[in-house]
Amino acid sequence: MNGNFAQNFAQDLSFLDGKSVLITGGTGSFGKALVRRILEGSEIARIVVFSRDEFKQFEMEHMFPPERFPQLRFFIGDVRDEQRLTLALSGIDYVFHAAALKQVPAAEYNPFECIKTNVIGAENTMRASLSTSVKHVVALSTDKAAAPINLYGASKLASDKIFVAANHMGVPSGTSFCVVRYGNVVGSRGSVIPFFQKQLEQNAGFLPITHPEMTRFLITIEQGVNFSLSVLKNMIETGVAGDIFVPKLPSISIMQLAQVMAPELEHKLVGIRPGEKIHEEMVTQGDALNTVDLGDRYVIEPFLARFARPEHAELGGNKVPENFRYDSGSNNWFLTDHEVAELVATHSAG
Repeated sequence: MNGNFAQNFAQDLSFLDGKSVLITGGTGSFGKALVRRILEGSEIARIVVFSRDEFKQFEMEHMFPPERFPQLRFFIGDVRDEQRLTLALSGIDYVFHAAALKQVPAAEYNPFECIKTNVIGAENTMRASLSTSVKHVVALSTDKAAAPINLYGASKLASDKIFVAANHMGVPSGTSFCVVRYGNVVGSRGSVIPFFQKQLEQNAGFLPITHPEMTRFLITIEQGVNFSLSVLKNMIETGVAGDIFVPKLPSISIMQLAQVMAPELEHKLVGIRPGEKIHEEMVTQGDALNTVDLGDRYVIEPFLARFARPEHAELGGNKVPENFRYDSGSNNWFLTDHEVAELVATHSAG
């Protein structure tokens, strides 16, 4: 496969040695993979998993037994509760903010609950990090925050803006904030590969296709974790904050995926679901004026950088053209059929 996809954004994690990290929403797929990567790659002093589901914490504790991983702690709490967050962040160096309500239909049907977690929760995480002098915060976003057409995307765009603007408030405490934006995670619940696999396991007579031209970016959970860690490392080493980091990823056609997974089955068009786009978008044309190409990623710099900071162009990046946009349909990197088959074999459902 292409080099970036194979390299997986991996790097040395010795910068975490002796440090303390907290992960909001830490019992999710990202949190579990991040915990494993940090434990395997560093001499971390403490990892705090902050989440509101005690049963998921119980299950995760069995994955990482305390007798083997005494540096791992579990903290029950909700990002809607700033006081509880402040208590949990005592003595923490770095935060990965992964807590969110992510289901598009659920957000549309329960808008206030979505806002409380994704927007108010982001503000609470920002405020608690400032008040406890956390050094760096990396907030996870989504492609749906770029030119959003549903409430989930709009709430994550608001969250992104909160974390970017927080750098204006973080100067006295020394706290800095960045955002990581990526799209469809291979093999995650609700994504297309496990959905197609379930159809095949149930001996369905056809594969449902929402739109014949639909495309998606693809990222593995390991890539997402390593990319987020590389963003934290960049913040530590360069002092640059307030940016939205977007990894360069391959695209895949949904029709191509269906043909590779089940060439003998009929493909039935069922229409685009509410709140869904034909192509994923991660850097809009409006963002282009503030976007820099750093080789393996794009960086959307803040529009209102009123605090002293080096620019990515000064650190070796190149400004993208004014009419630039980064979406899965116009992407110049598509996986081949052979690469798609390898991906499906490696990342099976469950």
